Amino acid sequence: MKTFQSGDIVAVRSKTGEYVAKFLSYRNEKYAVVEILAVLKHPTQGDLHFPNRVDVPLFHQRRAHAFREKVVVNHHAITSFDGEIPDYESSLKKAVEDKIAALEVKGNEWAQKSIALIKDLEKDYFQGKKGM
Repeated sequence: MKTFQSGDIVAVRSKTGEYVAKFLSYRNEKYAVVEILAVLKHPTQGDLHFPNRVDVPLFHQRRAHAFREKVVVNHHAITSFDGEIPDYESSLKKAVEDKIAALEVKGNEWAQKSIALIKDLEKDYFQGKKGM
């Protein structure tokens, strides 16, 4: 396992999303704390135990982590990040657009329901922002 120092810029997977973050500290032998700086991949919608199905008890709506949100992640979910740190809002917009485009290709009922949830989140993410 690679070790990180406070202030290192890392990539993390958290709750089906992927992010650029600042490593803050190790919490214990299994978990670490990071601060979100940008979104690389928007979280997946729906029930992860029954992927691609809509006939589930709860079809989850998952938000992307917020800018500067402190998140506890498993050590194995952290990797090095070498690149320019994107602007949070621009990266969130791109991640939302990429996720919707990928879902539109699928075109099934699950994808359509996921798109509806993401479009609902999009209103909240960019409320009052021009260009939406």
